[in-house]
Amino acid sequence: MKTNQRLIQEARKSGLLFILTVLLGVLGGGLILVQNQKLSHLVNAVFLDHLTREVITPQVLTLVGIFVLRSLITFLNGSAAAALSAGIKRNLRSMLLTKINRLGPAYTSGESTGELTTTALQGVEALDAYFSQYLPQLLIAGLLPLMILLVVFPLDTLTGVVFLLTAPLIPFFMSLIGRASENETRHQWQALSRLGSYFLDTLQGITTLKTLGMSRSRTSQIEAVSEQYRMTTLRVLRITFLSALALELLATISTAVVAVEIGLRLLYSKMIFEQAFFILLIAPEFYQPLRQLGARYHAGMTGVAAAQRIYQVLDTPEQTETIGVVSHNEPKSLAGQFTLEFQNVSYSYPDRQMDALRNVDLIINSGMSYGLVGRSGAGKTTLMQLLLRFIIPGDGCIIVDGRKLSSIPLLDWHRQISWVPQRPALLDATILENIRLARPDASFAEVRLAAAKAHLDSFVMGLPHGYETRIFEKAARMSSGEAQRIALARAFLKDAPFLMMDEPTAHLDVELEEGLNESVQALLQGRTSLIIAHRLSTLRKTDVIYLLDEGRLTASGSHTQLLASSPLYRQMVRQQGEGG
Repeated sequence: MKTNQRLIQEARKSGLLFILTVLLGVLGGGLILVQNQKLSHLVNAVFLDHLTREVITPQVLTLVGIFVLRSLITFLNGSAAAALSAGIKRNLRSMLLTKINRLGPAYTSGESTGELTTTALQGVEALDAYFSQYLPQLLIAGLLPLMILLVVFPLDTLTGVVFLLTAPLIPFFMSLIGRASENETRHQWQALSRLGSYFLDTLQGITTLKTLGMSRSRTSQIEAVSEQYRMTTLRVLRITFLSALALELLATISTAVVAVEIGLRLLYSKMIFEQAFFILLIAPEFYQPLRQLGARYHAGMTGVAAAQRIYQVLDTPEQTETIGVVSHNEPKSLAGQFTLEFQNVSYSYPDRQMDALRNVDLIINSGMSYGLVGRSGAGKTTLMQLLLRFIIPGDGCIIVDGRKLSSIPLLDWHRQISWVPQRPALLDATILENIRLARPDASFAEVRLAAAKAHLDSFVMGLPHGYETRIFEKAARMSSGEAQRIALARAFLKDAPFLMMDEPTAHLDVELEEGLNESVQALLQGRTSLIIAHRLSTLRKTDVIYLLDEGRLTASGSHTQLLASSPLYRQMVRQQGEGG
């Protein structure tokens, strides 16, 4: 019920569009009354009063005009309903994507990408029928029968009583069937979300699955999930067809009761023909809005099931950080001298019991190079995400030149940072457009210079279309080394004073790694840098190495100092076969 109320609030936010949709629907129903009154009068005039064609021609033209007007109103009603639904869907999808971005990696790391994608696309799309059909019809089904009752009661009290007694039966049976439908519809949506999650995850990892020889087993899993979705869909359809049969049967029987009681009175001259014919014409129209509501009820329930997941994401609490007293001075540029300090920083992911970072204290001084090492899960990526402000500290704070990092405008902070991940995000666009993500206003000459520094220019110019060569999402047409060079070219193009790298050579063979190291070393020159190292040999030239273990900072110093003082570091070096 709460979900329904929130969806109704979304419709109210649309302003006059929702009201216009309902009014046009009611107006179209009102014209049916006028149309049937004119038709009954015309039939009576022709067959009983024997009026000539010249006399009835104006009435025929009036009836045709009503038909045309009804068609126009029906068209406008459909257009208004479509515009209403499109506007609400656009707003909800924007809210959902904004919310996911604000929640950041701390939230998405615990969620399935496929499931979130299904929610943002098919979930929002499932609300189309709710807003364009079900919700307006809910009001029309209440207003239009009431309008017909107000017309019928003065003409024929008995028929009005029959209408009044039989009309509640349709929503009563609809609610009974709807209770069973609600659970099945929710299960159907969950099955669809699971199927979407499996399918997208399979597509993203198809290369790995083929390499490991697990593609057939994954196919069997998708087949099982697809079968589950098929069975839940069939159960929903069974209930839908059952409810349609029940509602049609009730409406037909009710209309038949009206027809019988009118026919008997007409037979015994208790009613005049024109009045009886008019009431007989509007009897099906009285039940039609309720029948349409029943037909659209299941589409509405599908929208409600999808909306529950949408609002679950929107209601996910966000972490907030107390900024405290904020200086009104402009933040000092990282291009000059600065000191960045972690003060007793801790962070815990919502779905994990252990802290990812615990009471970390460290200092980064400008112009120096730093390494970040530790076993898998030690907290290295979490520390980087804190610096990138994808997440915020649970306890403690990060200070930049005596000022909280949270007080610096996010865009200003990001402009001064270059981030080179292990697996760079490459879009389905040209090489030129992918490099320009770092600085959209860069000229072609600047892009080529950055690519040359990354040792990428000669490779690109050798392609048939050069920098206009299109690469698929996730660099489907490029090797790992070429994708990493695009990431390095972005960093050269941005030319930010603070460079952070999650070692881009971690998943490359030795030959590719040696080729990239030259570009990496050129990029490090004259910058403050922080590098997550997976191969410890890359840290020999760094000024300070920070060693993390189970979320704690356990040691710091140069490569030589840590070899002498840290058993854990010595063990990691030996495991990689590195010399001292």
